[in-house]
Amino acid sequence: MKIIGLNQNIIWKNKYANFSLIEREFESQEADLFLLPEMFTTGFCMRADEIADVDGVTLSWMKSFSKNKNAAIAGSISVKDGEDFYNRFYFVKPDGCFQFYDKKHLFSYSGEDKVYTPGKERVVVDYKGFRFLLQVCFDARFPVFARNKNDYDAILYVANWPETRVLAWETLTKARAIENQSYVFALNRIGTDGNNLKYRESSHCFFADGEDISTKEDNLVIADLDLEKLQEFRKKFPFLSDADDFVLK
Repeated sequence: MKIIGLNQNIIWKNKYANFSLIEREFESQEADLFLLPEMFTTGFCMRADEIADVDGVTLSWMKSFSKNKNAAIAGSISVKDGEDFYNRFYFVKPDGCFQFYDKKHLFSYSGEDKVYTPGKERVVVDYKGFRFLLQVCFDARFPVFARNKNDYDAILYVANWPETRVLAWETLTKARAIENQSYVFALNRIGTDGNNLKYRESSHCFFADGEDISTKEDNLVIADLDLEKLQEFRKKFPFLSDADDFVLK
């Protein structure tokens, strides 16, 4: 399973410019899955009334991209669904089928909880034999929600995590890989956003032992996930069977 993530310098509140940027970056690339950061069309913006997709334009673009590349594409955007706004992580497959996860843990420090509605359910996507748990940014701080119940093989974290707290981002996502004996592809953005927050390159793909298996080429983060290797590792070190039971409320 080849995944290519984009260290994207997101153009502030300009979805069409970001579509063009992404297409240029991925133009000559081939992969099973192309991964984009949190709110990849706008940056992490609390003006949902200005930026939220209300007409499905971004989802339509993702479907077209996925079909043309014959590969899945995934990333989160701001959407309006009914009367509510969500930070929604879409996973779109080449046949046009898609699933989505609405970010559960909203970042109250930035006021995200005052603007967006939290999701309630974990979402696991089956794709080409892999099971992917979808997670967004601040979710990385809450390990119980991501506890592996033998229902996934990899976690996809997409984020806008500023450089001032980037050590936490890298430590938490590596820990999620080790404690859940799974791959973790943790994709952050780069550059500076419209709030003058700075982001440095800090994207990784961790194996279940914590090793970073990714390679970097310009703004691309590339990793090959081997399901057989993961299964052998879990069989050799069956730590998940010793895990505590948690009840999510």
